[in-house]
Amino acid sequence: MAQAAPTTGGVPRAGRLPDIFSERTHKIARVAVPVVLGLIYGYWAAGNTRYGGPITGWNVLFGFVTAIVFMAVCMGLMALAPRLRREVHAILWAAFTGIAFGFLYSLSGGGHPILGSAGLALAVAAGVFVVLFYRYYTHEDAEGHKIR
Repeated sequence: MAQAAPTTGGVPRAGRLPDIFSERTHKIARVAVPVVLGLIYGYWAAGNTRYGGPITGWNVLFGFVTAIVFMAVCMGLMALAPRLRREVHAILWAAFTGIAFGFLYSLSGGGHPILGSAGLALAVAAGVFVVLFYRYYTHEDAEGHKIR
């Protein structure tokens, strides 16, 4: 009986997927992703503050300021967090996600109490922390180096 000879191409090694994008694409994405997410977040925040009413100049300004702050914090975390231990890395992203969610929820109207917004933000942050800690824990060795 004949068997097919093993080949080196086409199958990812050690469970890793091949990197199909160039280094230039990754550099562009490091800027483009926070910008796009920030614009979406700012638009959402501005939409929450007008409560279905007309669009005003202050509303647009609020959306752009919110977007710029979101982008700056996101870019800062993308630069700083990978250098930290996996626990702190997961805590920073969880805190960022929880704060962003809680802020949008508090703007959504409906007379939500501030403790309700804070409670939901903590619940979202806890869920994000568990998921990210698991991911970082399974993709790093004991010293915090990525497993390649």
